[in-house]
Amino acid sequence: MKRVFILLGLFLLRPSTMAQTTTAQQLGYGPNDKVLIVHADDIGMSHSVNVASIEAFKKGMVTSGSIMVPCPWFPEIAAYAKERPELDLGLHLTLTSEWKYLRWRPVASPEKVKGLLDEEGYMWRSERQTAMKATPQEIETELRAQIERALQFGIKPTHLDTHMGTLYTRKDFFDVYTKLGKEYGIPVMVMRPTPEAIAYGKMIGSPVTEDVLKKVEADGFAMLDYLNTGVRGKNFAERKEAYKNFLRNLKPGVTMLIVHLGMNDPELKATTGSWEQRYADYQSFTDPEIEALIKELGIKLTTWRAMGKVAWKKN
Repeated sequence: MKRVFILLGLFLLRPSTMAQTTTAQQLGYGPNDKVLIVHADDIGMSHSVNVASIEAFKKGMVTSGSIMVPCPWFPEIAAYAKERPELDLGLHLTLTSEWKYLRWRPVASPEKVKGLLDEEGYMWRSERQTAMKATPQEIETELRAQIERALQFGIKPTHLDTHMGTLYTRKDFFDVYTKLGKEYGIPVMVMRPTPEAIAYGKMIGSPVTEDVLKKVEADGFAMLDYLNTGVRGKNFAERKEAYKNFLRNLKPGVTMLIVHLGMNDPELKATTGSWEQRYADYQSFTDPEIEALIKELGIKLTTWRAMGKVAWKKN
C-alpha cells in the first residue's frame, strides 16, 4: 500500500465513548446508528484506478471518492463526473508525486510554486520533503489552481481531503486547507477533537492540536466521528476478512473508511507494488458477501454530499 501518513494516524483511534452529539445525529440518525462513508482515494491517478472506482460506484458500496487533479488521467474521470453529477466526488488535494515512474507536476505555473518542485521538475515524492521545502503561500497557490481546474472541467466537489496527509504536516498548511474549504463552501476531511485523538496527537507531536481542531469545530465544519485509512492484508482473502472485522466493530456515528481501488492489469502493476492490495480492495467492495454483511449489521451508507448539509449550519 502507499505510505500511510503518520500524522493522520491519530484519527485511526476508535474512542469508546463520545459525550457530544455525533455527526450521525446531526444528519438525522439515532444515537446508536452506525453510518459509513466508503471512500475511494487516488481517482485520476491512472486509467486502472478510474475503471475500478467507476465499477465500484456502480455496485453501490463505494459511496464517495476524491480526484487527483494534477494526475494524467484526470480528464477521463472529470468527463465521467460531469456526465454524472449525482456522484459524490471531492478533490484529493495533491502536493506529492510518490511513484517511481508515474509522476506529475503542479497545476499552477512552476515559477509560482518553486518549493513544490524536485530537481526533476515534478512534485516531491514525500510529504516530509514538501513540508520542508514549500511555503504556505505556494501551497495556497497550488491548491487554488487545483480547485479552479476541477471547477473548469465541470466538477462540483463535495469535499476536500489530502493526498498522503501533506496538509496535516504543518499547522500553516492545515490553515490553508480549512481556509479554502470555508471560502469555496466545500467541507474538508477532518475529525472531531475527541479526548483519545487529542492524547494521541500530543504523543506524536502533531501540529493539528486540540486547540486547532476545536477551532475548526467552532467554525462550523462538518466533522467525522471516526476515520479509518485502511486495513492489513495483502491479498483478497486477507483484506476481505479484515474489512468484515472492521464492519463488525463499527461504532455509532459517522465513520469514513478510505479504500484504494485498482484493477488487476499491467498498468497498475507497472505503477505500484501495492497493486494486489488495491485490486483486493476493489474485489472486497464489489463483493456480495460484504454487501450482505453491511445490510445484516444495519450499517447506513452515506456520502460527503450529505455531510455538507450540516456544514456551517450553526454559523
